[in-house]
Amino acid sequence: MEYRGASAYEEEEFFKNYMKRRTRPESPNNSIEKPILLELIGNVNGKKIFDLGCGDAEIGVELLGRDAEAYVGLEGSENMARVGVEHLKGTAGQVLHSTMEEWRPQAEEYDLVISRFALHYLEDLGSVFTKVHDSLMPGGRFVFSVQHPVLTASSKSAEGSGRRTDWVVDDYFNQGERAEPWIGEKVIKYHRTVEGYFKLLLETRFMVEDLREGTPKAENFSTREEYERRMRIPLVLMFACRKLG
Repeated sequence: MEYRGASAYEEEEFFKNYMKRRTRPESPNNSIEKPILLELIGNVNGKKIFDLGCGDAEIGVELLGRDAEAYVGLEGSENMARVGVEHLKGTAGQVLHSTMEEWRPQAEEYDLVISRFALHYLEDLGSVFTKVHDSLMPGGRFVFSVQHPVLTASSKSAEGSGRRTDWVVDDYFNQGERAEPWIGEKVIKYHRTVEGYFKLLLETRFMVEDLREGTPKAENFSTREEYERRMRIPLVLMFACRKLG
């Protein structure tokens, strides 16, 4: 069976296995993506933040702890939204249960929109970028991560097992749907090139201020071996953008 969007997280066994992976101290989300995300976000004091595909919303707890004025997460999975609500208990944060496609933002509501490893599940990314633009206040910022296009281009390496130290890159410039084996299931993702993301951001009236490819830092790993392994393959592509117009 193939899963689209957040639907895979509604399968209890998949959800349980995902959460085990996600909460590992050296999960790439924690050791590679998050430190860069926080650097790109910068000071959040007094800012209203919206999180597309917020997952467990733990980043919301951290941003509110850094004196963000408000945090709202959008999550398409009921299971994941439930975990997010639990994490945000006792804070000013909240989670909305909705897909990104169904999301209807108010104009100029947020100072910052973030998204972590969620946008590569969208077929029509342009319409969501437009909604992000509309939801931001003048000069507002959009910071997001996606799976690196080196990984999404071909699923040949994902079909294997074990700890990978290299990756087959194939069919790179043919953008579009991919069915990727992941945690024992097949999940639909949409491959875009770096150029494809960049052009789409320009078309939706964003200025790209920074771009990162998730260069690992040794201090974020407990062993030299794991650090050196992560230096071989780019896992994440990240953009920091500002609203124009």
